[in-house]
Amino acid sequence: MGGVYQAVYRVALRRLPPEAAHAAGFWLIRAAAAVPGGAWVLRRFLAPRDPVLRVRALGLDFPGPLGLAAGFDKNGHGVAGLAALGFGFVEVGTVTARPQPGNAKPRMFRFPAERALVNRMGFNNEGAAAVAGRLRALRGARPVVGVNIGKTKAAPDDAAIADYVTSARLVADVADYVVVNVSSPNTPGLRDLQAADKLKPLLGAVRLALDEASPRRRVPLLVKIAPDLADADIDAVADLALGLGLDGIIATNTTISRAGLRDSAAVADAGPGGMSGAPLRGRAVEVLRRLHARTGDRLVLIAAGGIESADDARERLAAGATLLQAYTAFIYEGPLWLHRVQAALAGRLREAGPGRP
Repeated sequence: MGGVYQAVYRVALRRLPPEAAHAAGFWLIRAAAAVPGGAWVLRRFLAPRDPVLRVRALGLDFPGPLGLAAGFDKNGHGVAGLAALGFGFVEVGTVTARPQPGNAKPRMFRFPAERALVNRMGFNNEGAAAVAGRLRALRGARPVVGVNIGKTKAAPDDAAIADYVTSARLVADVADYVVVNVSSPNTPGLRDLQAADKLKPLLGAVRLALDEASPRRRVPLLVKIAPDLADADIDAVADLALGLGLDGIIATNTTISRAGLRDSAAVADAGPGGMSGAPLRGRAVEVLRRLHARTGDRLVLIAAGGIESADDARERLAAGATLLQAYTAFIYEGPLWLHRVQAALAGRLREAGPGRP
């Protein structure tokens, strides 16, 4: 299957515009899961089953530590198929209070030599109400599903908190956890919300909204931060998360840096946006280590950014991550990549023995 994917990628998918290739690949995943018995077969061969991979975090049980980062399934259309491929959890979104088309196309660009992507999608999604309805309608075995929420582009800055609160209320009953995204570089002014004086009232309001909308179940709340924050700002976010009683931090989102991309003409053609993939690895690990040094085990840290191999995964776990997320490597490597990485990771964890990783 992996060889078939690579052949299809070389012959067809890479010849399509990146966003069209994404849509085609995602359609195939959903179609395979929709065939009677298809999801069962995929789970039978690809889902993580080794007990050494199991994680208990956020009050939830994860069959494996490696999940799918937000951005791949923006509207919750493919949760069953993605989980059947072996993701320990699926984070949908980013969703906004109101539907929006996102930025003008083209808005996604490949850098295959560096195993990177640049995107400026702009939170294109069907809106929190539609996504919540779709998740509510899921039937059968349901994976852990997080919902990543962001600010509607049309919402003025002084209405940002109300906008996030609307989304939080809409998804509270269907999200196993909620992530406040204040770190995408593709919505004007969004990253300004990472400043502690703006982030504190925002996170407090979202926490209250989740508690009011879901009085019988406490919905875990996390915040996703940018790798471009200065170290002092990372410390400030960590301290704020602890002070507010947040459940965790996702480190990190995409970067506005282009370090590691060698084709200057292609970089210029791509224009602004967030870079993901292998070039982000170094800074993502630095941010993770800093957060863990500041917070210890008092927060769940989810590591993202440049995870491509079992060694990358184990490095993040050793640096303090409880859970992991991937996106770009999955795009380049295809559906069997996840199974290979988790099988190899299980072997490394067993070799490490008690007290792993």
